[in-house]
Formats: sequence, C-alpha cells, structure tokens
Amino acid sequence: MTAMKKFAAYLLGCTIGICISVLRHTCRYCYHDDPREELNARGRGHAYASLHAHQIAGSMACERQTVAMVSRSADGEVVDPLLRICGHIPVRGSSGGARKGGTTALNQMIRYVNEGHVATIAIDGPQGPRGRVSGGIALLSNKTGAAAIPAIIIPSRRWIMKTTWDRLQFPLPFSRIDAYFGEPLFEKPGETLADFTLRIELELHRLEKTYDPEEAKYLVARPCEAKKAA
Repeated sequence: MTAMKKFAAYLLGCTIGICISVLRHTCRYCYHDDPREELNARGRGHAYASLHAHQIAGSMACERQTVAMVSRSADGEVVDPLLRICGHIPVRGSSGGARKGGTTALNQMIRYVNEGHVATIAIDGPQGPRGRVSGGIALLSNKTGAAAIPAIIIPSRRWIMKTTWDRLQFPLPFSRIDAYFGEPLFEKPGETLADFTLRIELELHRLEKTYDPEEAKYLVARPCEAKKAA
C-alpha cells in the first residue's frame, strides 16, 4: 500500500471513528447474563470471543481501553484509527499466524491482558468462514488464565452488508444494543487447545441460533459438526 493510500485509509478510519463515537451516545445498551462483575470479584480477567460481523456494535458496547486484534490488510488501515478514536487499543495481526503478524499480535494481547486489560478477538476474521473459531482466543485464555466469553451483539435497528462473507452489521442511530453473553469458559485439565476452541465455537453458535436465528443461518459449521447435524 502506497503512502497516499495509507493516508486516505487513515482519514477514512478517523471519519468513521468520529461517526461511531457520536452514534454510541444515541444508543442504549442491555447486557444479558453478564458474568463480568463476578469475574472481576474473583480477580479473573476476560476476553471476548465475538463474530467479525459484530465488531462495530461490539466496539460500542465493550469497555474502553479494550485490546482488539486488527489485520495488517488494507481494511486494517481503516479499522486501526477507528478503534483508537473509540477509546480502544488495536494490535496489528490476524489469524493467519506468523506470516500475517498473528503471533506477534497475540503475544501483545497476552501482555495487555496480564496487565489487566480486557481483550476482544473477532474469532472468524479476517476472511472467515463465518463463525469458525480460530485458536487464538483459546491460546490467549490458556496463557493468561482469563475467561473466554462468547458474546454476540445485536442492534435492534441495523444495516447488514449482505454481500460480504461475514454479513457485517452497522447499528443505526437510536438503537438498543443487546449483548448476550455465554458461559465464561476456561480450559479444562487435560483438554487440548483444539477441543477448547471447539467448545468456544459451539457456545458462540448456540448464542446466535438462540437470539438471532435469521443471521445464524449463515454460520459455517465444521465438517464434523455438519455430519452430526445430518
């Protein structure tokens, strides 16, 4: 990406960030089955496992200074300043591993969580399949002892980009933002990271199927789960 294109992406991100900051104050927020007070009382950190489709509403509903992974793609050049203006901390990388900066970004997130920050990972970003959880959130929980909290965020009024793989959602002004939390999940003794990842995925899918069934039709199940369902 040329310097001019980076600058244009930065300006776009700043503009969107300002709009979202204003939009945030027009909306009201409802948190369902919220485990955070209990986790804080126990001295346990937490990290959100959410869908890429919900990242805008999620940035509005979560705590300020939340650490979020942002891809090194052209889209990430827009998202980075957007998050900063909304009061969050972006780290650059993606679920593609070391080649895409994912390992470095995850290590930064681990450090931030150990320092007391909340983290959020769009578990199916940056390219899907929709709802397929990558191993980053399980590894983050493993390394920090923080709870992995599956969460879906649903605006009462929204515009959905139906042509994108994730069906990205934009809250509309004066919406009610409903955040539905799943059970806080921790790695079990003797459990593999792959099995822990699958538990997080199944709980996230359950939440969307329960509270947003029309959008849940676009979740992509793992082959093993699809066979069980058949």
